[in-house]
Amino acid sequence: MRGVGGIDGAAHDGALLGGGQTIAVVGTGLDRVYPKKHLALAHRIAQQGMLISEFPLGTPPLVPNFPRRNRIISGLSLGTLVVEAALKSGSLITARLAAEQGKEVFAIPGSIHSPQSRGCHALIKQGAKLVELAQDVLEEMRLPMGGSDQAPQRPDEPDPARRDDDPLIAALGFDAVSLDTLQARTGLDTARLQAQLLELELSGRVARLPGGLFQRQTVA
Repeated sequence: MRGVGGIDGAAHDGALLGGGQTIAVVGTGLDRVYPKKHLALAHRIAQQGMLISEFPLGTPPLVPNFPRRNRIISGLSLGTLVVEAALKSGSLITARLAAEQGKEVFAIPGSIHSPQSRGCHALIKQGAKLVELAQDVLEEMRLPMGGSDQAPQRPDEPDPARRDDDPLIAALGFDAVSLDTLQARTGLDTARLQAQLLELELSGRVARLPGGLFQRQTVA
């Protein structure tokens, strides 16, 4: 249950692709989709789940309305998982509201060098459950694990079927790294390294973070 945006859109899409249902709480009127690139996703959610809004039809995307709707998101959910969050983030508002409502709060840790991990680390310090696998959430919520008897893989044990043989992807590892670090790991000159990073960015396999850092992205 979430809004329709970056990680939110990915969560809804994953639920729908898995044959499940999903609920999106939007910060606009139900006749508006924001951002517009998620118009097709919004239609799919309406068909296989539900779109909810407390705002009248015609309400445009106004900044104050998005944190306001977060109390509905946390209220509908059994728990709130924060994937990435800066120290000043709407996700932390949702996490605070969930805690006030007596709901479980989860957070995925990240690199200590990434500003987008600091909010998650702050939540963990405050008592949020650290999450590495879906299993961690299911165990805490006492939910069934599903029909697979195969032991879940840890993040540092990639599925061989999804292994990426690109040496630059391998050099990135799983933490945010600087251009200098990548040069030291790969031996590539600056121009060639930047060209390869740009190609990976455009394909969605690498993200450019604040501070001149780069981080690999999981591609389904």
